[in-house]
This record gives sequence, structure tokens and C-alpha cells, in this order.
Amino acid sequence: MIPQHIRDRKGARSLKDLDQEVLEYLNQGRIETANLMEWLAVDQLKLLQIILKDIGKLDWYDRFYEAISAQKKPSANSNTKIIGLEFMQLTNDPDILAYLSKHTSDVPRCWAAYWSGLQENEISKKLSAIKQYCADTHFGVREVAIFAVKEAIISDLEKAIRILAQWTLDTDENIRRYTAEVTRPIGVWTKKIDVLKEHPQKGVAILEPLKSDPSKYVRDSVGNWLNDAGKTRQDWVINLCKQWEKESNTKETQYIIKKALRSIRK
Repeated sequence: MIPQHIRDRKGARSLKDLDQEVLEYLNQGRIETANLMEWLAVDQLKLLQIILKDIGKLDWYDRFYEAISAQKKPSANSNTKIIGLEFMQLTNDPDILAYLSKHTSDVPRCWAAYWSGLQENEISKKLSAIKQYCADTHFGVREVAIFAVKEAIISDLEKAIRILAQWTLDTDENIRRYTAEVTRPIGVWTKKIDVLKEHPQKGVAILEPLKSDPSKYVRDSVGNWLNDAGKTRQDWVINLCKQWEKESNTKETQYIIKKALRSIRK
């Protein structure tokens, strides 16, 4: 049983403010991280030991430890990716992947997202494998779902856009948001998509169905997508926003337009 005060916490604002009791629960994998600070604070090797013991693979630990220790500039995100890659290289057991992907802690689900996204070579298979993580209830898993396939999307952009355009009709707002966020021309902490910086019209198949989305989470991503594009193709963004104003007289579209033009109007 997780104490109520642990379940109701909002998450520390800095690492020094992180409660040690909370950290113990996090490192044991008994709770999800509440915010980025908690996610950064998790000792992934400690948690990994518990996970490996649970699945009867504690003898794998040294392999993970060596891979993580070999990094020149380790970070929480790079550790997550390495652990996912090591699982992928050590086993193809679907039961282990399922165990990680359904774990109470979001961190093993992040490992599973990297494993799932990187194990396939063809873009349609990659996106099919990563989709469940795009819909995860935890923000961190959803972000890893972006990192895990971004390079593949850039490499096969037109096909990826055709697939993602179909996802814009999904009933899950997390899936719809993913379609815009993963294709942002600049984005945050991810590789830029130079083709979309210069030719943002190639992303219209994703943007158009979302121009009046009921979810603020989705609208923010669409607005940010267009704000990205406006840094290189201001003319195109302005014209698209004018078009949307005529076609979609809703408060949702107006919200996106305001967000899209915020840098242009400075």
C-alpha cells in the first residue's frame, strides 16, 4: 500500500527538495515519477537490479552497468536509451517486453519504448510498435516515444506523414498530439526536420485535421508546430493562418493561430 501523502504529492521543484521517502519508492519502481525532477532523480541502475531480479535475469546486470559506465557524458535520457538498447540486444522475449511496457513505474516503460521503437527497421513497423507508448498515461513515456523514432521519421518522412495523418483521427488525444509533436520542424531536445523547416506544406496532412481540435494538449502542439515553421517560412504560416480563419471560425482554431503567430507578431 502506497501512503496517501506519497500518492498525492506534486513533485519536487528541485533535486535538493526531493523527499528521500519518495526517492526510495521511485527507485523500487513502486510509483511513477510526478514530474521531470523526479524522473531525473531516479537511480536507474538500482531500479534495474530490482527489475532483473523480478524477471530472473540478474546475471545480465553487469552488461547494463558496463554500457552505462562507458558513456562520456551520461544523462538520465541517455541511460534510458542504453538500457532499452541492451534489453533489445539481450533478448527478443515478448514476455519481458510486455512486463516492462506495463510496469507500474514509468521508467521501465520508457526502456520498453526505446526497445520497441528501435528494434524495427521499416517506418510503418516502427510506428506500429511505438503507438502504445504514444498513448501512455505518463508524459515521460510519451516523450521517449518521440525520441525513439524521430530519426526514422526524418529518414522516411513522406511515408511517416501518410501514416501519422491517419492517426490524427484517433479518439485518444495523446495519439493526436503525438502526430504533431513528433513532426515539429524544430521541436524540443530532438533533431530538427530540415525538410519541414523549408517546406512546411508537406505537413499539412497532419495539421489540417487538428486545426480545431477539442484538446488543448493537441492545440498547443499544433500551435508550436506552426511557430517552429514561422522561423523559416513566415510567409507560409501567415497564409495558412489566414486560410484557417476563413474556414474554421472556432475558438479552438483562434487559439492555435494565436500560438502559431506569437513569434511573428513580436
